[in-house]
Amino acid sequence: MAARILHRLRHALGAEGAREERTHDGVEAEDCPESSELEDDTEGLSTRLSGTLSFSGHEEDEDEEEEEDGGGEELPAGDAAQDGEWGPAARPGSLLTRQLQELWRRSRSSLVPQRLLFEVTSASVVSERSSKYVLYTIYLIRSGQLDRAPAAISRRYSDFERLNRRLRGRFGCDMAGIAFPRKRLRRNFTAETIAKRSRAFEQFLSHLHSIAEIRRSPEFLEFFFLQDLRAAQRLTCTGMYREALATWANAYRLQDRLGVCGSGRFLLTLAGLVVCHQELDQLGEAHGCCEQALQLLEAQDSHPLLGPFLQAHIHLAWKVGKDKRQSEARLQGLQEAGVPLQQQPSLKECLIKEPLE
Repeated sequence: MAARILHRLRHALGAEGAREERTHDGVEAEDCPESSELEDDTEGLSTRLSGTLSFSGHEEDEDEEEEEDGGGEELPAGDAAQDGEWGPAARPGSLLTRQLQELWRRSRSSLVPQRLLFEVTSASVVSERSSKYVLYTIYLIRSGQLDRAPAAISRRYSDFERLNRRLRGRFGCDMAGIAFPRKRLRRNFTAETIAKRSRAFEQFLSHLHSIAEIRRSPEFLEFFFLQDLRAAQRLTCTGMYREALATWANAYRLQDRLGVCGSGRFLLTLAGLVVCHQELDQLGEAHGCCEQALQLLEAQDSHPLLGPFLQAHIHLAWKVGKDKRQSEARLQGLQEAGVPLQQQPSLKECLIKEPLE
């Protein structure tokens, strides 16, 4: 279709030019783009349209720069035709509107690969009675998403050094090519040293997370959220529920970013959120955390937290006017199976008794 329209345009321009030459002999004809230039422009535009629908950040920026510079370079054969849709002999000018729309729909429906980024956002020098150290605040950020609430940790050099030592003891081969900043005897608190270490810690954590066996190891995972779990447990036990809630929530976000939302630690985190929300009279939020925990426990009838979560869910559903029949039926099934529900602790008692080592 595009070729036919272009042919008609050439023919009309040629006929008009001939008439003007006959009428105004010796007078310079009106400026008009040559047909070859029109063809080149059409092909260049089609090529750019078929090659810039990319959702990766760097590639998109490069493609935008090429458009501004007027570059209409042709794509390699493998990029111009995806999955053989238009074939090796297809010309860019023959790309129809519906094919562009289909390509756009396909690009939007494809999942953008996400990766976890580690960013040191601040570093402060802390002076205590017998020691002085730098405390680094690190944000865990998922690329391609806007995190409304940050997942953050604060660690000092000795915490990173302990993690490095534990991982090298277990994953010697994998850790051989991973660099770690060495300890300095002097100038540890200069702005230059702190800045270099901040970048080194970012690269260190990113490199660790890129290795599947390491990022799933308890040594790596507990480096991020075990301190928060211990602090939240201590605050809950002492009745400081508002402070505990913020710490449980950060532990929740950390485990979510790290992709360990099905572990026992995550269920304990949900239990802490339920208890704190309930104590602060935030019953709707407590009910939602209970429902999330019961979804994770759907196929785990023998889990020690199932009975306490069911009992808490039934009580909260009655309070907020939600359906509780499914939880009541499941609790009845546990009782018929011989589970001693009368002797089971509450969620708060489970939190207090759970050892976090």
